[in-house]
This record gives sequence, C-alpha cells and structure tokens, in this order.
Amino acid sequence: ATTSPGADAATPAPGGRPDSVDPTGTHQAGIARPDTPQPHGLLLVLDLVATPSPTAPFRDAVRALCARLGTAILDLTGERAAEAGLLDGPGDLTATVGLGPRVVAAFGAGLPGAEPLPAFAKDAAVPPERTGGDLLIAVYASDPNDVHRAASWLAERAAPDAVVRWSQRGFRAPGTGTIARNPLGFHDGVIVPRTAAEQDEHVWIADGPFAGGSICVVRRLRLDVARFSSEPVERQEAVVGRHRNDGSPLSGGGPTGEVDLLAKTPDGQYVTPARSHVRAAHPSVTGSALMLRRGYAFDDGESDAGLLFVCFQRDLRTFVQTQFRLDEVDDLGEYVTPTGSATFLILPGFDAGRPLGATLP
Repeated sequence: ATTSPGADAATPAPGGRPDSVDPTGTHQAGIARPDTPQPHGLLLVLDLVATPSPTAPFRDAVRALCARLGTAILDLTGERAAEAGLLDGPGDLTATVGLGPRVVAAFGAGLPGAEPLPAFAKDAAVPPERTGGDLLIAVYASDPNDVHRAASWLAERAAPDAVVRWSQRGFRAPGTGTIARNPLGFHDGVIVPRTAAEQDEHVWIADGPFAGGSICVVRRLRLDVARFSSEPVERQEAVVGRHRNDGSPLSGGGPTGEVDLLAKTPDGQYVTPARSHVRAAHPSVTGSALMLRRGYAFDDGESDAGLLFVCFQRDLRTFVQTQFRLDEVDDLGEYVTPTGSATFLILPGFDAGRPLGATLP
C-alpha cells in the first residue's frame, strides 16, 4: 500500500542530526520522502561503458548494476554508513536511482521511460555532454559532506560498468514541504500532488513491471537573475503570476491558493496575465497532469547559476506538453537558458529481499 507522503519525514534527532529516512518501500526515497526536501543535493548522470542492446548479457549486467547500487544504498543508510565516511550515521540521507531511455529501450521499446525528451526551444544551448544519459544517481541530505561522500561511494560501486558524464551540486532555500524560494526570489513548488491519492494519480506508474516507479525529468536552467531582479516588482509579479512577498496568486487567495485563470479586471483584462508563467504552465491550459517538483538552485560562478529543475510524473507527456506550452507563451522564458536536459525512469522501490531493478523484464 502507498504510504502517506509525510511518512518517514526527516525530523531533528537529539544532538541536532535529523532522523534517518527508510530507503525501502513501494517507492524509492528522495521523491516524496522526506516530504520537505533536504537542503543539499548532488545529481550524477552516468554513461554505461557497454553500448545498450537487447542482448541477454547487457540486460543481465544492468540488473546486476541496479542490485549493486540498491545494496550500496542500504549500506549507506544502515550499519555500514561509517565505512562510506558518514561517521555520525546516515542522518536524513537519501539516494535515488534511475535509468535513461537507451537503457530502458533495451528491455522494451514500449516500456515507460524508453522515450527520450524531444528538443525544446533554446535546447541548442545545451551542450552534448549534458544531454541525455544512461544512469541517474541523485543524493540528498542536510549535511553537504554526507552528500559528497555518499555520491562518491555510489559512483565507485557503479564502476566499472558506468562512468560519470556530468554532475551538479544543488541547494535549497528553507521551506516547508515542496515550497521554497527559487533563485528569482519567488515561491516555487506551490501546486504539486501532495496526498497519497494525488501522488498515485499523478506521480507513480500504476501498473506493469515499473509499478511504483516514476518518470523523472532534469533540466539545468541558467537564470538571468540580475536582469530579472532589475525589473520593477510589478513586472516580476506579472511574469510569474504570483505576488513576490508571500507567493499568493495575483487573482487572490492565500500563499498556497490555486490561480483563478478566469478572473478579470474591471476593464476586462486577465488579472493573471496571458503570458505569465503560472498561466502558461497550468494543467488546465497544457492539458496535462500535475508533476511533483523537487528543484534545487546551483551556482558554479562566472554567471553560471540558476535552477536545477527536477520533476516526477507517471507519464513523460506531462512534462513535454507543459514545456512545449512554455516555449510558446511564457514570458519567464526570456530569463531562462537551458544548459542540461535528461529524462530517467525512476525504478520502483526495493528492500533487502527485493533488489533494486528486480522487476526489469
């Protein structure tokens, strides 16, 4: 049965170190657990050394790799944490593993996760080394040192079958649940599937060999924060569609309120501007489902800073339709340059008796 999204939430333990997050269950940790994402993260995107193919030896090697990573995650979050350098225990460390489209397609071209992302507007700016990838390892924790050590531990255990293609550290502003301020100073993660029922509907793959898994999209977005911040606050709010101070919709309501897309001013203008981000991305406009967003900021210096956008949905179509709509009518796009783009099948959950990747057909 699906657990409540608040289950296994990391809370401070005596001494200030947060409680551990159980890595086992129907779903992998690091998506909806803990329900308030940890402040530090590191994404590793790796390539497999062997070229993906539908041959039995390749598929067996992938199963063995996944099982090895699952065991390593259990070690990291259990009694062997100190061996990986987590001398004070695992804290709220989580690690999440996904497979890229080329790998999934080797098991079946029609499987969820076998479809790559299409090219979107401005994707010509994405360098080839940050386009796609065969394996995702996402590590999160409250302690940035734990993140680094755990990621190194997992990358070592992925070798020699996989080598790191690119990586990105990220950090989050303080917040509750999925809501935190993004690098532009606005609340992000406001409208997401929160309850177990909503997540079953929108986030988790419902049936088949990957039931309990999800489709992840990663977009590394360089933001022109300086230019956006130089705009008058009224213009910033018109671009986003929410008030900057508390995140409430321009159409009225509280900070977590839904946007009223039909609300108009006395002179007949939409209160939420026609090209605002919240209108362009609204599911009623895109015709798509909700996505669970788990974004992190990044800052690599020399004006290379922005948002590491990470989202989860049960169908890649949710993100694709939304992004195509944003490419057409989103004024926020003027301040955004994509510099990384990939999608991964997040494998279903696992435990000591059911290895990670055990359901690969």
